[in-house]
Amino acid sequence: MKGHREQASQVLAFWFSETLPHQWFGKDLAFDALVGERFLGLTRQAIAGELDAWSAEPTGALALVLLLDQFPRQIWRHTVMAFAGDRQALALSLRAVELGWVEAEPEQPRRQFWLMPLMHSEDLAVQEAALPLFERLTDPRTADFARRHRDVIARFGRFPHRNAALGRVSSAEELAFLQTQGSRF
Repeated sequence: MKGHREQASQVLAFWFSETLPHQWFGKDLAFDALVGERFLGLTRQAIAGELDAWSAEPTGALALVLLLDQFPRQIWRHTVMAFAGDRQALALSLRAVELGWVEAEPEQPRRQFWLMPLMHSEDLAVQEAALPLFERLTDPRTADFARRHRDVIARFGRFPHRNAALGRVSSAEELAFLQTQGSRF
């Protein structure tokens, strides 16, 4: 069995070296399948809390954020499981901000993914606190996406595009919003 540092390094190498940025946010079934093929087991372990020891240092903690926040969205797209690691990822992201790990990270894409659980939060206070971090520590395009996410939470108190997967009933206003371009992210 591989040590956790080696496994964490493999997660980071896959995401930041073997893939391209357009793959991170595209809806590509082949890429989703690749993430599942390579990391389904580790993602399940992360959600189950079996990899919590990784959070003791920045490299392992960032890999854990990916396993909890991004990989479930790839592996279980459009299902409730896509959001199964959100609570843990958010706590880890907030802790990384508090410890200065995000600010100390020299690479912008890594800072972006450190902060992604904040953007994915349905808590308006988290969204509001995250905006200055996105503006200061990421690129203008990512900061703009963070503002758009915050605006949706300010308007609806949740992300309407998650309603079907989470078994929530959409309001008429949410259904109308979901018909507009750019509403599903």
